[in-house]
This record gives sequence, structure tokens and C-alpha cells, in this order.
Amino acid sequence: MKAINFTVEELATIMEPIGRRGAYAGPIMGIAALDHAQAGDLSFLGNQKYRSQVAQTKASVVLVPSDYEGEPLPNQLHLVVENPSASLARVCARIEAKLWPRPAPGVHPSAVIGEGADIAPTATIGPLCVIEAGATVGDNSHLQAQVFVGQNARIGRDCWLMPGVTVGAECILHDRVRLHAGVVVGSDGFGYEFVGGRYEKVPQIGIVIIGDDVEIGANSTLDRARFSRTVIGEGTKIDNLVQVAHNVIIGRHCVLCAQVGISGSAVLEDFVILGGQAGVAGHITVGKGVKSGARAGITSDIEPGAFVHGYPAIPYMLERRLQVLQRRLPELFKRVSALEDKA
Repeated sequence: MKAINFTVEELATIMEPIGRRGAYAGPIMGIAALDHAQAGDLSFLGNQKYRSQVAQTKASVVLVPSDYEGEPLPNQLHLVVENPSASLARVCARIEAKLWPRPAPGVHPSAVIGEGADIAPTATIGPLCVIEAGATVGDNSHLQAQVFVGQNARIGRDCWLMPGVTVGAECILHDRVRLHAGVVVGSDGFGYEFVGGRYEKVPQIGIVIIGDDVEIGANSTLDRARFSRTVIGEGTKIDNLVQVAHNVIIGRHCVLCAQVGISGSAVLEDFVILGGQAGVAGHITVGKGVKSGARAGITSDIEPGAFVHGYPAIPYMLERRLQVLQRRLPELFKRVSALEDKA
């Protein structure tokens, strides 16, 4: 990968290590896991599970936390940092910028721009984008190919919308929002009334508002509100294939892992973390700082700070105990049957 070519001093400038052990004078040309790294590679100890691999790694530079006391091999450098994973992320950000440099500001000739749309001179509008009438695209925002921005929608500053993103009419993205390929913001909420023996569609006339520094993974969908707004709070991170229904309110700095589904009018307070495939029923509140295990089914209000798992979701340690007891049920039934035979 041509984008990876750093000196040790360049790495130090990026990561600002709090200490060094050993020495390495050559270039860094690759990044690899501890057990696969070779000479010239950068590696890191981001999970204590792999601590024993540091002593055997062939990596030339290893990012280690301050509590790691092992010594480097000859011609190997340990850079001591507060958080190896976060430090590596800063290096990867530099590589990302080299691999996929942003094109010069401007509107591609194949893009379609509606009447009255306001596009900042520093914004980039890629091939085959459609910006409808009255929409706004802020300074330094980058819309890649085939992005659709609906009528009167607003895109803030420094946003990055990847290929095939849709932002529906009237919806609002604040600053530094990153939407991965195929994200849909402002699809209709799932609303129908059964009248006279058939389902009639309930018009969805609300909007979606996405706060600063939100990132949303590929092919996730955020439904517009039936009325008023669906809200994604500042700093929240949403994985791929997540469904957020109409009128949902998600607080600040929440994390929703892959395939999470949140039903209409649910409220997630700040700092909630939902494991993969967790589901949240409609019209309930998940309190501040709640964590759920994967595939949890949250069907009622959860008090702040709880850690829940299972279906229906219950406190994590209770659910674990019940799982142990469940595995013992066949043995228990055999014992009961034996006792009945003796009776």
C-alpha cells in the first residue's frame, strides 16, 4: 500500500507517545496484527488478550500501553501511548487522506441542481448527484456519486455523504456528519390504520434531525417522523443495517451495533450502547448509560445505568444464571422422572 510510508519521527509527531523503549531507524511500510507483522510493519497492543504476542512479534514498531513492561527485541521500538488503538486510528486517518484524497471543490457536470439550492463554494458535489430545490450544502461538505438531497433539506459543514446516500425532503444534518454508502435518511415511517377492511397509509410529514459528529453505517435507515421529528443526538455512532423508526429520539454519544432495530417513538437517553441485533419496542424509554448484550429484546422501560441481556431483556447476571439453569433442565427432568418411578 503506497500510502503507508512513515519514519519513526513522523509517527511520533502524529501520536505524541509518552515514552519509548528500544530503537528502530528504518521506514514503516505496513500495518499488521502482532502475530502477522513482519519487519517494517507497525503493530499495536489494543486488547490485553494478545499481550503475550508482543514479545514474539516481528513488527519494527509496536504501540504499547503504559502498563506494559516488556522489553523490545533488537532493532525494535516500543512507543508507549495512553491508548494504542486510538493512536493507531490517528495514523490510519493520515493514510485514509492519502488513499482517497478529496476532489477539488465544485459541482460535477453530471449533477442536477434544483432551483434555489444553496451549495457552498468549498463543497464538492460528485457525479450524478441530485440536489433538489431549496436544499443547502454547507462549507467543505463532500457528496460522492449518486447522492440524493431532497427539497429544502440541509447538509451542514464538513459532512461526508458516500455513494448512494439519500437525504429526504426537509431533513437536517448538522456538522461533521458521515453517512456511509446506501444510508437513507427520511424514508417514510411505517404507519398504517386498518379502516373498512383494508390498511390505509398514514402520511409521514415530520423530519429527521442528525446532530454534530454522527456517523451512520452502510444501508442503515432512519424514518422521518409521522409528525414533528426523529432525532439522532450529537456524537452517536450507528453501525450497518440499523433501522430507526419514526419519532425515535436517540441521545448523545450512543452506540448502536449492526442490525439493531428501534421501534417508533422509543427514547434512548445519552450514552446508551445496544449490542448487535438488539431490538427496542416502541413508546418506551431506555435510560442514560444502559448497555444491552447482543440480540436483547427490550420490551419495557430500562432504568439508567442497567446492563441487560436476553429476551425479554433482564439484568445481565440474572440472565446468565438462568442460562446455566436452563442447560441443567434435561438432567433435572431425568431426576424427577426417576423419583416418580420410585414413588
